[in-house]
Amino acid sequence: MGNSYEDECRRSLAEEQAKSLVGTNDWEHVDRERVHHDWDVLYREITAFLDGGSLPGDQQIQELVRRHFDIVCRFYTPSRKAYVGMSLFYAEDEAMRAFHDSYHPGLVEFLGAAIKVFAEQGAGSPPSAGAEASA
Repeated sequence: MGNSYEDECRRSLAEEQAKSLVGTNDWEHVDRERVHHDWDVLYREITAFLDGGSLPGDQQIQELVRRHFDIVCRFYTPSRKAYVGMSLFYAEDEAMRAFHDSYHPGLVEFLGAAIKVFAEQGAGSPPSAGAEASA
């Protein structure tokens, strides 16, 4: 994936988030406390697999990325490119990198690679059934 693809992903993320923010009054429908709790639990699980030598494309990692995607979908459902753009944002934004890497120094890169695999396999579909209840 070259720079032009990554630029498209960044643009998609910015455009889709801006549209969603306007349409939802800055995501007022989202229970942010719950989202942060669910991401905390999820990132701790991913870190355990990362420490265990799992690879971004492993089935159990892709299941965890599906849960990540489902949490993202509480805000809005991103396209494949926007979801990859989110992983780029995690890596390029200093605060987001610090937050994610506070769980594990390699989490941003690992999660980014896993999100790219997920997107290549068909992200952009609706969240799995019962995502909010299980996340």
